[in-house]
Amino acid sequence: MSFLVRPFLLALWTVIFAAPLAAQERRASHCIALAEATPGIAYLHKASWQAPVPEHSVRIRYLAHASFLIQTEGGLNVVTDFTGFTGSADFIPDVVTMNHAHETHWTAHPDPAIPHVLEGWGAFGEGIDHHLDLGEMLIRNVSTDIRSPYSSGVEVAGNSIFVFEVAGLCIGHLGHLHHMPTPEQFAALGRLDVVMAAVDGGMTLALPEMVEVLRRLRSSVILPMHWFTDYSLERFLIQIGNQAGGEFDVVQEGAADITVSLRTLPDRPTIHVLRPSYLRKDE
Repeated sequence: MSFLVRPFLLALWTVIFAAPLAAQERRASHCIALAEATPGIAYLHKASWQAPVPEHSVRIRYLAHASFLIQTEGGLNVVTDFTGFTGSADFIPDVVTMNHAHETHWTAHPDPAIPHVLEGWGAFGEGIDHHLDLGEMLIRNVSTDIRSPYSSGVEVAGNSIFVFEVAGLCIGHLGHLHHMPTPEQFAALGRLDVVMAAVDGGMTLALPEMVEVLRRLRSSVILPMHWFTDYSLERFLIQIGNQAGGEFDVVQEGAADITVSLRTLPDRPTIHVLRPSYLRKDE
């Protein structure tokens, strides 16, 4: 065999046998680099939470209040603002995130079987930094302030906006946001394709300010959370309709979950109203 052929065969062997390894890596996201969404929208609904997630996709289910279940193609299960209860199913998530504004956003006694418990706060006024790389998913946080009965009514860095980078998507959970993020915080968040936003307008950020946050983020999919009644939800939809002048589409189909992928993101910011539903073992 000639010396010219051997390098060629070696290179070919490397490409063929390295391909399966590359397929296991996390698909790069574009959180920091702004990118236009691909036109078109294709949502899949009413799949069992126990069913496999489609290729290159993420399934998000609204459990209750500020808790969502995020599921990946590779089988990762993440619960946001975990309170210790997800339903009647015998279910242990791989990761839970929590914020400590009040007890509907955290638990002091998470199941010790949960591999990763990420608290959104640290020592008072110091915040916390997370950078959890699970291969298929990267989880990071951006600290913001929350109200407090101490220290002039504010706990600096007491809330976390968690960002989940998976399947090429950037998914953000704004947590118990109490103020307009600073330019530095917006920059740290980057481009969020999907955002979960508290829209009660009282316990968290006032509605006019929350609408401005959502306009600034320009996320493709907005999932309202932290609404207590249909009236509360409708107030938000009316506010964003009046304030944003038709910038946002609204989809209400009565589903508890949504499956999204990078290629099926809508070309206009879309508020997708999910109906909360805990996990059932017979579903």
